[in-house]
Amino acid sequence: MLTINPFADLATVIPAFLMQYFVIAMVLLIVIGTGLDMLHKKNVVYFFRNAQKAKKSAKTELSTGKKTAVILKTVAHDIATTSELGMGKRRIAHVLGMYGTILFWLGSVILIFKYSEGNVAPSIFPIIWHVGAIMTCLGGYWFWFFLRVDVSAEAHPWYRIITADLFVLALLACATFGLAWSFSQTAGMNGLSYLFLILFIISNLVLFGGVYWSKFAHMFYKPGAAIQKNLAEADGSRDNLPPPADAPEQFGLGIKREEPKHY
Repeated sequence: MLTINPFADLATVIPAFLMQYFVIAMVLLIVIGTGLDMLHKKNVVYFFRNAQKAKKSAKTELSTGKKTAVILKTVAHDIATTSELGMGKRRIAHVLGMYGTILFWLGSVILIFKYSEGNVAPSIFPIIWHVGAIMTCLGGYWFWFFLRVDVSAEAHPWYRIITADLFVLALLACATFGLAWSFSQTAGMNGLSYLFLILFIISNLVLFGGVYWSKFAHMFYKPGAAIQKNLAEADGSRDNLPPPADAPEQFGLGIKREEPKHY
Protein backbone atom coordinates (compact mmCIF):
# COMPACT_ATOMS: atom_id res chain seq x y z
CA MET A 1 0.00 0.00 0.00
CA LEU A 2 2.75 2.46 0.95
CA THR A 3 4.32 2.42 -2.52
CA ILE A 4 1.08 2.69 -4.52
CA ASN A 5 -0.22 6.01 -5.80
CA PRO A 6 -3.95 6.06 -4.94
CA PHE A 7 -4.58 9.03 -7.22
CA ALA A 8 -3.41 7.08 -10.28
CA ASP A 9 -6.20 4.51 -9.88
CA LEU A 10 -8.66 7.29 -9.08
CA ALA A 11 -7.78 8.92 -12.43
CA THR A 12 -9.55 6.03 -14.19
CA VAL A 13 -12.80 7.25 -12.61
CA ILE A 14 -12.23 10.98 -12.10
CA PRO A 15 -10.22 12.88 -14.75
CA ALA A 16 -6.85 14.09 -13.51
CA PHE A 17 -7.63 17.71 -14.39
CA LEU A 18 -10.62 17.66 -12.01
CA MET A 19 -8.36 16.53 -9.18
CA GLN A 20 -5.94 19.32 -10.04
CA TYR A 21 -8.76 21.88 -10.10
CA PHE A 22 -9.86 20.60 -6.70
CA VAL A 23 -6.40 21.24 -5.24
CA ILE A 24 -6.34 24.73 -6.76
CA ALA A 25 -9.80 25.39 -5.30
CA MET A 26 -8.55 24.35 -1.85
CA VAL A 27 -5.63 26.80 -2.14
CA LEU A 28 -8.06 29.56 -3.09
CA LEU A 29 -10.17 28.70 -0.04
CA ILE A 30 -7.08 29.13 2.14
CA VAL A 31 -6.36 32.54 0.59
CA ILE A 32 -9.97 33.70 0.91
CA GLY A 33 -10.41 32.37 4.45
CA THR A 34 -7.11 33.83 5.67
CA GLY A 35 -7.93 37.15 4.02
CA LEU A 36 -11.31 37.31 5.71
CA ASP A 37 -9.71 36.36 9.03
CA MET A 38 -7.17 39.17 8.68
CA LEU A 39 -9.87 41.68 7.81
CA HIS A 40 -12.07 40.65 10.71
CA LYS A 41 -9.40 40.37 13.40
CA LYS A 42 -7.14 43.08 11.94
CA ASN A 43 -4.01 40.99 12.61
CA VAL A 44 -2.01 42.62 9.84
CA VAL A 45 -2.85 46.08 11.21
CA TYR A 46 -1.80 44.94 14.68
CA PHE A 47 1.54 43.55 13.46
CA PHE A 48 2.21 46.66 11.38
CA ARG A 49 1.49 49.02 14.29
CA ASN A 50 3.54 46.86 16.63
CA ALA A 51 6.45 46.93 14.18
CA GLN A 52 6.20 50.72 13.90
CA LYS A 53 6.21 51.14 17.69
CA ALA A 54 9.16 48.77 17.99
CA LYS A 55 11.08 50.70 15.33
CA LYS A 56 10.59 53.98 17.18
CA SER A 57 11.74 52.56 20.53
CA ALA A 58 14.64 50.51 19.14
CA LYS A 59 17.94 51.08 20.94
CA THR A 60 20.06 49.92 18.01
CA GLU A 61 19.45 49.89 14.28
CA LEU A 62 19.85 46.40 12.82
CA SER A 63 21.66 46.02 9.54
CA THR A 64 20.12 43.97 6.73
CA GLY A 65 22.56 41.16 7.45
CA LYS A 66 21.68 41.13 11.16
CA LYS A 67 17.96 41.12 10.41
CA THR A 68 18.42 38.25 7.96
CA ALA A 69 20.41 36.31 10.55
CA VAL A 70 17.70 36.81 13.18
CA ILE A 71 14.96 35.73 10.75
CA LEU A 72 16.88 32.63 9.65
CA LYS A 73 17.61 31.69 13.27
CA THR A 74 13.94 32.14 14.16
CA VAL A 75 12.83 29.93 11.27
CA ALA A 76 15.41 27.24 12.06
CA HIS A 77 14.93 27.23 15.84
CA ASP A 78 11.58 28.66 16.91
CA ILE A 79 9.42 27.72 13.94
CA ALA A 80 10.99 24.53 12.55
CA THR A 81 11.36 22.90 15.96
CA THR A 82 8.49 24.63 17.85
CA SER A 83 10.92 25.44 20.66
CA GLU A 84 8.30 27.58 22.45
CA LEU A 85 6.67 24.36 23.68
CA GLY A 86 9.79 23.32 25.57
CA MET A 87 11.06 19.76 25.82
CA GLY A 88 8.21 17.32 26.33
CA LYS A 89 5.43 15.22 24.88
CA ARG A 90 3.45 18.21 23.64
CA ARG A 91 6.33 19.38 21.48
CA ILE A 92 6.93 15.88 20.05
CA ALA A 93 3.25 15.51 19.17
CA HIS A 94 3.23 18.95 17.55
CA VAL A 95 6.36 18.23 15.48
CA LEU A 96 4.93 14.89 14.36
CA GLY A 97 1.70 16.53 13.27
CA MET A 98 3.39 19.53 11.65
CA TYR A 99 5.92 17.64 9.55
CA GLY A 100 3.43 14.88 8.86
CA THR A 101 1.00 17.44 7.44
CA ILE A 102 3.73 19.03 5.31
CA LEU A 103 4.70 15.64 3.84
CA PHE A 104 1.03 14.69 3.36
CA TRP A 105 0.20 17.88 1.46
CA LEU A 106 3.46 17.88 -0.50
CA GLY A 107 2.92 14.26 -1.53
CA SER A 108 -0.65 15.03 -2.58
CA VAL A 109 0.41 17.90 -4.84
CA ILE A 110 3.20 15.88 -6.49
CA LEU A 111 1.08 12.77 -7.01
CA ILE A 112 -1.92 14.69 -8.37
CA PHE A 113 -0.14 17.17 -10.65
CA LYS A 114 2.69 14.97 -11.92
CA TYR A 115 1.71 11.33 -11.58
CA SER A 116 -2.07 11.06 -11.98
CA GLU A 117 -2.19 10.99 -15.79
CA GLY A 118 -0.53 7.71 -16.66
CA ASN A 119 2.98 8.52 -15.43
CA VAL A 120 4.15 5.93 -12.95
CA ALA A 121 5.25 7.60 -9.72
CA PRO A 122 8.58 6.62 -8.14
CA SER A 123 7.81 4.74 -4.95
CA ILE A 124 9.30 7.53 -2.83
CA PHE A 125 6.37 9.87 -3.49
CA PRO A 126 3.56 7.49 -2.44
CA ILE A 127 5.67 6.66 0.60
CA ILE A 128 5.95 10.37 1.44
CA TRP A 129 2.15 10.71 1.14
CA HIS A 130 1.39 7.68 3.33
CA VAL A 131 4.10 8.36 5.94
CA GLY A 132 2.95 11.98 6.16
CA ALA A 133 -0.63 10.87 6.80
CA ILE A 134 0.53 8.37 9.43
CA MET A 135 2.67 10.99 11.21
CA THR A 136 -0.26 13.42 11.15
CA CYS A 137 -2.49 10.81 12.77
CA LEU A 138 0.10 9.88 15.41
CA GLY A 139 0.75 13.48 16.43
CA GLY A 140 -2.87 14.59 16.11
CA TYR A 141 -4.52 11.75 18.02
CA TRP A 142 -1.84 11.85 20.71
CA PHE A 143 -2.51 15.56 21.15
CA TRP A 144 -6.30 15.22 21.03
CA PHE A 145 -6.75 12.39 23.52
CA PHE A 146 -3.91 13.05 25.95
CA LEU A 147 -2.22 16.43 25.66
CA ARG A 148 -4.86 19.10 25.10
CA VAL A 149 -4.74 21.75 27.83
CA ASP A 150 -8.44 21.45 28.66
CA VAL A 151 -8.13 17.66 28.98
CA SER A 152 -5.00 17.47 31.13
CA ALA A 153 -5.43 20.65 33.17
CA GLU A 154 -9.17 21.16 33.39
CA ALA A 155 -10.38 17.54 33.29
CA HIS A 156 -12.73 18.09 30.34
CA PRO A 157 -13.57 14.97 28.29
CA TRP A 158 -11.84 14.46 24.92
CA TYR A 159 -15.17 14.76 23.11
CA ARG A 160 -15.70 18.36 24.30
CA ILE A 161 -15.46 20.24 20.99
CA ILE A 162 -15.38 23.97 20.32
CA THR A 163 -15.03 25.96 17.09
CA ALA A 164 -11.27 26.28 17.51
CA ASP A 165 -10.99 22.48 17.31
CA LEU A 166 -12.23 22.48 13.71
CA PHE A 167 -8.72 22.62 12.26
CA VAL A 168 -7.18 19.68 14.11
CA LEU A 169 -10.28 17.50 13.77
CA ALA A 170 -10.67 18.17 10.04
CA LEU A 171 -6.96 17.57 9.51
CA LEU A 172 -7.15 14.26 11.39
CA ALA A 173 -10.20 13.28 9.34
CA CYS A 174 -8.31 14.03 6.10
CA ALA A 175 -5.32 11.90 7.09
CA THR A 176 -7.44 9.08 8.54
CA PHE A 177 -9.88 8.81 5.63
CA GLY A 178 -7.02 9.21 3.15
CA LEU A 179 -5.23 6.20 4.65
CA ALA A 180 -8.48 4.22 4.83
CA TRP A 181 -9.24 5.05 1.19
CA SER A 182 -5.76 3.99 0.06
CA PHE A 183 -5.91 0.73 2.04
CA SER A 184 -9.38 -0.26 0.86
CA GLN A 185 -8.48 0.64 -2.74
CA THR A 186 -5.33 -1.50 -2.60
CA ALA A 187 -7.25 -4.37 -0.98
CA GLY A 188 -9.88 -4.31 -3.74
CA MET A 189 -12.73 -3.33 -1.42
CA ASN A 190 -14.48 -1.11 -3.93
CA GLY A 191 -17.52 -0.22 -1.82
CA LEU A 192 -15.46 0.88 1.17
CA SER A 193 -12.98 2.56 -1.13
CA TYR A 194 -15.64 4.88 -2.58
CA LEU A 195 -17.08 5.53 0.88
CA PHE A 196 -13.71 6.57 2.30
CA LEU A 197 -12.96 8.61 -0.83
CA ILE A 198 -16.18 10.60 -0.33
CA LEU A 199 -15.34 11.12 3.35
CA PHE A 200 -11.80 12.15 2.35
CA ILE A 201 -13.17 14.77 -0.05
CA ILE A 202 -15.68 16.09 2.50
CA SER A 203 -13.03 16.38 5.22
CA ASN A 204 -10.82 18.37 2.82
CA LEU A 205 -13.71 20.71 2.08
CA VAL A 206 -14.30 21.20 5.81
CA LEU A 207 -10.58 21.73 6.50
CA PHE A 208 -9.91 24.27 3.76
CA GLY A 209 -13.39 25.75 3.65
CA GLY A 210 -13.37 26.32 7.41
CA VAL A 211 -10.19 28.43 7.49
CA TYR A 212 -12.11 31.51 8.64
CA TRP A 213 -13.62 29.70 11.67
CA SER A 214 -10.72 27.44 12.62
CA LYS A 215 -7.13 27.99 13.75
CA PHE A 216 -5.80 27.34 10.25
CA ALA A 217 -4.73 30.96 9.77
CA HIS A 218 -2.60 30.77 12.92
CA MET A 219 -0.05 28.80 10.90
CA PHE A 220 0.71 32.05 9.09
CA TYR A 221 0.43 34.43 12.06
CA LYS A 222 2.63 32.58 14.55
CA PRO A 223 5.81 32.59 12.41
CA GLY A 224 5.35 36.31 11.79
CA ALA A 225 4.84 36.96 15.50
CA ALA A 226 7.95 34.93 16.39
CA ILE A 227 10.08 36.83 13.87
CA GLN A 228 8.79 40.19 15.10
CA LYS A 229 9.48 39.22 18.73
CA ASN A 230 13.07 38.17 18.03
CA LEU A 231 13.77 41.27 15.94
CA ALA A 232 12.44 43.39 18.81
CA GLU A 233 14.73 41.60 21.25
CA ALA A 234 17.70 42.08 18.93
CA ASP A 235 17.23 45.85 18.53
CA GLY A 236 16.30 46.40 22.19
CA SER A 237 12.77 47.66 21.58
CA ARG A 238 11.26 44.72 23.46
CA ASP A 239 12.80 46.06 26.67
CA ASN A 240 10.22 48.83 26.60
CA LEU A 241 7.24 46.46 26.51
CA PRO A 242 5.01 45.94 29.60
CA PRO A 243 6.08 43.14 31.98
CA PRO A 244 4.80 39.62 31.22
CA ALA A 245 1.64 38.13 32.74
CA ASP A 246 3.56 36.43 35.55
CA ALA A 247 5.26 39.69 36.57
CA PRO A 248 3.38 40.02 39.93
CA GLU A 249 5.08 36.87 41.17
CA GLN A 250 8.46 38.02 39.86
CA PHE A 251 8.17 41.34 41.71
CA GLY A 252 7.13 39.74 44.97
CA LEU A 253 3.49 40.83 45.04
CA GLY A 254 2.37 37.50 46.46
CA ILE A 255 0.46 36.23 43.44
CA LYS A 256 1.48 32.73 42.50
CA ARG A 257 0.38 31.11 39.23
CA GLU A 258 0.00 27.39 38.76
CA GLU A 259 2.37 25.92 36.18
CA PRO A 260 0.59 24.68 33.03
CA LYS A 261 0.30 20.90 32.91
CA HIS A 262 1.54 20.34 29.38
CA TYR A 263 3.72 17.31 29.99
